Amino acid sequence: MSVFHLRCPRAAAFPRAAWLLAAAPLALGPGPGGEAHAEGDSVTLEELSVVGEAGPAAPVPARFGVASPQGSAPAVIENPVGQVVTAIDRRNTIANRPATSIGSVLVNSPGVTVRQGNGGRDVIVSIRGNNARSTGVVKNTVVLEDGFVLTQPDGAARFDLTDPRAYSRIDVFRGPQSALFGNYATGGAIAFRTRTGREIGGYEVGTDAGSFGYLSNYFTVGGASGPVEISLFASDVRANGYQEHASYDTQTVNLLASYTPTPDNRFTLKVINNTLQADLAARSSLDQFRINPYQRGCATAASAAPGCTTFNLFANGAFGPTVPVTAAEGAFGRNDRRTIVAARWEHDIDADTTWRTQLGFDERNFDQPFYVTASRGSYPSWNLLSDITRRGELFGLPAIGYAALNVSTIDNHIATYNRAPYGGPRLGALIGDQEAVQSNLGGRARVELALTERWTGVLGISAENTWIAGRNLAYSYAATGATRTVADADRSFLNVAPELALAYRPDAEWAFRGRVATGYTTPAASNLFVTPAGLPGNNTQLRTQENLGLDLGLDWTPTETLRLSLTGFYEFFRNELVSQSPGAGLLSYTFNAPASEHRGVELGVDWAFTPGWTATLAYGFNDQYYTDYVEQLSAGGLTRRFDRAGNRIPGVPANQLLARVGYDVPTGPLAGLGAFVETVVQDDFYLDNANLLRAPGYAIVNANLHYAADLSGGYARRINLYLEVRNLFDARYVASAQPLANTISAATGLQNGPAALATTTGSIFAGAPRNVVGGLRLSF
Repeated sequence: MSVFHLRCPRAAAFPRAAWLLAAAPLALGPGPGGEAHAEGDSVTLEELSVVGEAGPAAPVPARFGVASPQGSAPAVIENPVGQVVTAIDRRNTIANRPATSIGSVLVNSPGVTVRQGNGGRDVIVSIRGNNARSTGVVKNTVVLEDGFVLTQPDGAARFDLTDPRAYSRIDVFRGPQSALFGNYATGGAIAFRTRTGREIGGYEVGTDAGSFGYLSNYFTVGGASGPVEISLFASDVRANGYQEHASYDTQTVNLLASYTPTPDNRFTLKVINNTLQADLAARSSLDQFRINPYQRGCATAASAAPGCTTFNLFANGAFGPTVPVTAAEGAFGRNDRRTIVAARWEHDIDADTTWRTQLGFDERNFDQPFYVTASRGSYPSWNLLSDITRRGELFGLPAIGYAALNVSTIDNHIATYNRAPYGGPRLGALIGDQEAVQSNLGGRARVELALTERWTGVLGISAENTWIAGRNLAYSYAATGATRTVADADRSFLNVAPELALAYRPDAEWAFRGRVATGYTTPAASNLFVTPAGLPGNNTQLRTQENLGLDLGLDWTPTETLRLSLTGFYEFFRNELVSQSPGAGLLSYTFNAPASEHRGVELGVDWAFTPGWTATLAYGFNDQYYTDYVEQLSAGGLTRRFDRAGNRIPGVPANQLLARVGYDVPTGPLAGLGAFVETVVQDDFYLDNANLLRAPGYAIVNANLHYAADLSGGYARRINLYLEVRNLFDARYVASAQPLANTISAATGLQNGPAALATTTGSIFAGAPRNVVGGLRLSF
């Protein structure tokens, strides 16, 4: 079998302008008197900070997702000026509630939509709707943890490995971010910060347990001694699931360690390992969801209850007659492992200049007997980043300069098989064998300039070249024998993303910001080899997705107890990468929509309106529609074209809201006792490009009771207790809905109506019914 491997990127291929930009921070002169430009002299615009555990004071800004040892010099830009950033801290998100998945935490940010993923605590997170149509991985968003990139070089990230208990803070960057984060940041970025050894200062043990067999045992230890600081988190989480055939069992280890041998040299080690074994419930049609939302009574196809989803598998695993099976009979599931090992060296060249170099290895290994096909593969990748930050003066004005060079590569091999019925997750015939190498080489530069005491300007740019080379072998079978077709890819994409921002702070209460930024997302190798029929094949014509975004916003902090942020955005997309499902069990495929527009409003409020009482609001309005897209549909010998201009883009709810009101007893014998009630509301949304069928919206209510107290005279230092009722009123709702492909009649060529879409399986996961989860955490 021939395999195409990618040639090594040549330095000459990298734009000369990018090398010049990389040198820009070195041109910054020292600040007045040779001192570094102080943080307080720049305009730092953090949109919303959920109050931390310790008390009402806002937390000290983290170093851009980097958990550096105390005393570190500013290694990178902290809370970049002009950005739309929500800072989510632990209170009411992690510390005093059972955070079963990262989705329940990230909904605290305006503009974030969360969908149920494929099994376990897997969730699909989108920012401003840019990943709402994804079917299994997080796309269009760069994910970082402690400054290390967790998005693989093909643009994919998953949240299976993300246990919320490990984190002290999460920053959500909204809008195009390629000038700051490079490829795949058209929607934004999410930066996780684990708890450092000093923050933990001992060890903690905890257990959460609840409905549907949910059990989470976790352990955290951390501390510092001299130049060494270590934090280690480990958890074991399992559940039976609220749907039939939806149990899971996952283990996570997360290590952060640092060593500071001298004041100007710091070394950081990051290790994450996650294993997952999960049964997969069947995705149903909208009609089946209405009849049997949790797929109960679906153990066997022969005796299946009304509304059960079945899948037709080839009896011989290759071709010919099919056999209907349920999810349990087909043993659908996932057996995945994710391993990340990364290290960073930080060196202070002088008091104003810091140089960092970090290298990370990241492997995604999977065995996924999904539905009518099964995939097995390994995606090992490397990511090398070297950057420099300098604080000083530019044109006589205080400035911060940042420049980075980044190279990453991923070598993926995936084999796709038909499924065979019965006898466990049996594999049938091989239908696809794909090998590809993807590499990215890029540079980024950014300057923040204090124009006056009230005005700060920002100029940033990135340039990046992406190479994809590979081959996919597709096999089909008939009584006469097997047929093999070959699809080759040898693509190169060059992208440039500028950014311009201006921030104005007239006084301590008000801050205004405007931003024009661009983003780009190149196709991944996996996108190039799935046809619109949902089978392995040739889809190599895909182009880079690009967007230009305009943000206008304000932040108002009239008192220490009230923070309000309002942002309006308008984004223009070209060649938007849109994924949809061609039918039950088939692979989702990707296409380019030539032009579309996204616009909306985001509001965040955090208000302690009287002693002990707090209110939090995160609201997003999102209007997305095609401005240029003609869709071609075929059936039998007929082909028809349909103009989708003006239609809403499927998968994106127009309105979404999180509202929370809570009370914590501030003083007296009951101090530490608290409660809150929250509602999560999401609008309905279209499931198809023709806008014929909608997934219903929902509103669910959660209620929480918690207690925390310091302990004296015993071995434990502190106790945390909490109990939460989720979906208090037992609403039936759609937690995930894959967009569906429109079809035409093979006899008339007319587009099939909403009734045909409503019976198309492979789309809907129901949300959890009413459930109760409680927990205990002890700190020592």
